[in-house]
Amino acid sequence: MNAKSQKSCPEPGRRNWNLIVASLLLLFAGIGCGLIGVSAFNPTPGPALVSPTATTASPVVLDENETEAVNALETQVISVYETVSPAVVNITNRGYAYDVFMRAVPQEGTGSGFVYDAQGHIVTNYHVVENAEELLVTLAGGQVYKAEIVGTDPANDLAVIRIDAGALPEPVTLGDSDGLRVGQFVLAIGNPFGLEQTLTTGVVSALGRVIESSDGSFIGEAIQTDAAINPGNSGGPLLDLEGRVIGITSQIISASGTSSGVGFAVSSNTVQSVAPELIANGYYPHPWLGIQMLTLTPATAEVLREAGMNVPVDTGLLVIEAVEGAPADKAGIRGGTRVVRTGRYQIPLDGDIIIAVNGEQVNDFQELTVYLETQTTVGDTVELTIIRDGEEKTVTVALEERPQT
Repeated sequence: MNAKSQKSCPEPGRRNWNLIVASLLLLFAGIGCGLIGVSAFNPTPGPALVSPTATTASPVVLDENETEAVNALETQVISVYETVSPAVVNITNRGYAYDVFMRAVPQEGTGSGFVYDAQGHIVTNYHVVENAEELLVTLAGGQVYKAEIVGTDPANDLAVIRIDAGALPEPVTLGDSDGLRVGQFVLAIGNPFGLEQTLTTGVVSALGRVIESSDGSFIGEAIQTDAAINPGNSGGPLLDLEGRVIGITSQIISASGTSSGVGFAVSSNTVQSVAPELIANGYYPHPWLGIQMLTLTPATAEVLREAGMNVPVDTGLLVIEAVEGAPADKAGIRGGTRVVRTGRYQIPLDGDIIIAVNGEQVNDFQELTVYLETQTTVGDTVELTIIRDGEEKTVTVALEERPQT
């Protein structure tokens, strides 16, 4: 949790938010139907034949309850923006490249972040500050401060930086992302394309997504949203209607590089776990088994069978090597002892096959990684269900901290 909580947004009475959002959607649908007309094309001279409905768009008429609901939602969105936006900052990442004559060429990128506590800590994405030689933070009021990196966690695409400012905006409040539901109304505030203090709106499109981080790891429990997210939004807050941060906007799926309505945010509960560690230690301790693995597919399993290995399953994780002295090695997990060549590749044979962790089936590296990152911490013990020499057995492993290198 952050050291100092933000005051909640003004609450203009208890409301049925489902009714509000439904009424707003009804309003948009009515406006859309009123603006789209149907006209006839007449290739010969003379008066065009046009349907009366094409030229006389009926005005949208809301009853008293619908008008009240729409006005209440609008008031709440404005309230959230006015309360939270002062704590949303613009981050400029400056670095240098060198041309063929070894002359320094300045390079610059921008992103977003938000004030986390009264000590000047700001939370953002790791990729916003990656490789920075100089970081500048611009507050909503226009004040610019140099920032230092306090800690980074590339695996979760999170970073904490700090500025030394006399008067800071009120820090944000972190919400509980576990309580989110698909369809919930959300707001994003950030600096897309350098346009500061921009608000976009949308809904939670899906929960529990898995996205890839900049270091090739997998981030579980990510939030998918259709709120417009563009370059420069990265690191900014995704908010609920109470003004609580429920995610940090991080990625988009887009062929053009701009918003296509499919964006992702790192969950606020991940931030709650990671940010205090980054502030205290400069890094986040990740749980570690210490094994190199190969994801089994039916085709791979058949190759192993043809090479003489007893493989009674078509999916799972073949242990290629248990790192000497690592948790898996201490627990007796076995790696391969002989090698078979298939095409350009050599596959170590006869290692253990991991098929479940704590009773939950894992079919590939991604599923195992996400489980360890979201369900365990350093020091926990896990039960790995393995297949060894064709027989199923259980091995208990005490998780240790993943080495920094």
